[in-house]
Amino acid sequence: MGKHIITNWPAAPAAWPAALQAELVARSGDGRVGSRLVSQTDRVRVWMITLAPGERIAFHTHVLDYFWTCTTGGAARSHYSDGRTVDVTYTPGETRHMTFDAGAFMIHDLENTGPETIVFTTVEFLDSANAPLPLPADVLEATSAAA
Repeated sequence: MGKHIITNWPAAPAAWPAALQAELVARSGDGRVGSRLVSQTDRVRVWMITLAPGERIAFHTHVLDYFWTCTTGGAARSHYSDGRTVDVTYTPGETRHMTFDAGAFMIHDLENTGPETIVFTTVEFLDSANAPLPLPADVLEATSAAA
């Protein structure tokens, strides 16, 4: 049996500002879960997220099992497609693992709300219940050029 392919995404929460709603709709199903894809094999995608104070990574969609490690510590805010807004303080080395059943996903953004640059490494497992989301050619080309 093949992997589940997700094609239906939620509407943006009505209480959000129009610009945030529009971005969520435009980027739902976007598999760029980091600032830069640093490596991809037949088993994993490895991403870096580096955010200066006040910098934000736009909405993106997680469908694959993954883990992240915050290498620096810091403070950040995420808006989730279910309407939640969550503020978190991270410690250096803090790591979380996420898994998704077939058809399950998570859409969110991430904004550095602290005074220092915050850095994460995210590793996605391509052998998950859901099919990987396609990545734009420029993301893949940048990874190939760096190899």
